[in-house]
Amino acid sequence: VQLQASGGGLVQAGGSLRLSCAASGRTLSSYGMGWFRQAPGKERDFVAAIHWSGASTYYADSVKGRFTISRDNSQGYLQMNSLKPEDTAVYYCAAHRYGSGGRRPTEYKYWGQGTLVTVSS
Repeated sequence: VQLQASGGGLVQAGGSLRLSCAASGRTLSSYGMGWFRQAPGKERDFVAAIHWSGASTYYADSVKGRFTISRDNSQGYLQMNSLKPEDTAVYYCAAHRYGSGGRRPTEYKYWGQGTLVTVSS
């Protein structure tokens, strides 16, 4: 599965962005998906995930109530509202067939290339 993340950009604090993660060549209906982010000089951190069934979603405490993960048959999404400067990072989408929506990068087999989100104060 090849994943392509898009939708990043420059936004002012308090603004919104919607990231997309497109899968080439197959549907995502049986894939758990996750979003991770990595700021310069830091480790890749968990942001949000969705169970392959779509029944459950999971969020890092730092984004709970502001970000929403969703998925349809062809793409995954991360709606980001009330953005803060500390949300600035490269955001990566990841997928794993019948994945439960884990919080660790090692739980995902497929990764997108990343999209940069910059939030100015």
